[in-house]
Amino acid sequence: MIPNLVFDLETIPDAKALRSLNSEWQALDDDAQVIELALAARRESHGTEFLPLHLHKVVAIGCVFRDINGFRVRCLGKEGDPEPVLLNSFFKTIERYTPRLISWNGSGFDLPVLHYRCLIHGIQAARYWDLGDDDRDFKFNNYIGRYHLRHIDLMDLLAKYNPRANAPLDDLAKLCGFPGKLGMDGSQVWKAWSEGRRAEVRAYCETDVVNTWLVYSRFRLMRGELDPQAYDDEIELVRSSLEQIEGEQWREYLDAWQA
Repeated sequence: MIPNLVFDLETIPDAKALRSLNSEWQALDDDAQVIELALAARRESHGTEFLPLHLHKVVAIGCVFRDINGFRVRCLGKEGDPEPVLLNSFFKTIERYTPRLISWNGSGFDLPVLHYRCLIHGIQAARYWDLGDDDRDFKFNNYIGRYHLRHIDLMDLLAKYNPRANAPLDDLAKLCGFPGKLGMDGSQVWKAWSEGRRAEVRAYCETDVVNTWLVYSRFRLMRGELDPQAYDDEIELVRSSLEQIEGEQWREYLDAWQA
């Protein structure tokens, strides 16, 4: 069985970068003040608080790892780890296992953010960036090619690479009978993080990658990769695995799944 790595980022605005690129904010010591000024400026200029991707700082990387040994879900690193530690942990996992990457909008958000942040911090990711120079198998199937299968952006694929046809993960998960998002979405991460609710952000990130894996499992059923019994077995494996994990978010998640 090829290892599968479902991943999802949670990010906040990068106050250090914002100071570096805006001279009028360089004298401000309060990160929150800098960020709020940047969000207000973005809202005024673009009608949205969503900043350009290179100004997003990674604070959590949620992962589902599914291989022959079972199903595991967690956020990489510890709550207080700096961004380079999280980035290194993610790409070392790719270096070690060469997994199939699975995401929801990973091509549009998560991977470009990771590219920029690794560039900024000088993080090496040789296996991820291999286009066939080191491994001939990567020449026609690598992590970078949009239509290759080492990374499956499920949102992009289901929309047939047409942005106008994109659907939200929360909607698709719920329509398939899964819990979907509980209590938070990406637009609320900065507020929660700034209020010290970091464990809550990490828990939200973990439930999101489980949603993605469940929808991906339904996709595998649809394309005939899993027969109905194998699909049912996979869903039961996820459910039983979550029942064994301590944490309020999993009790809430399982309760929502049963409703």
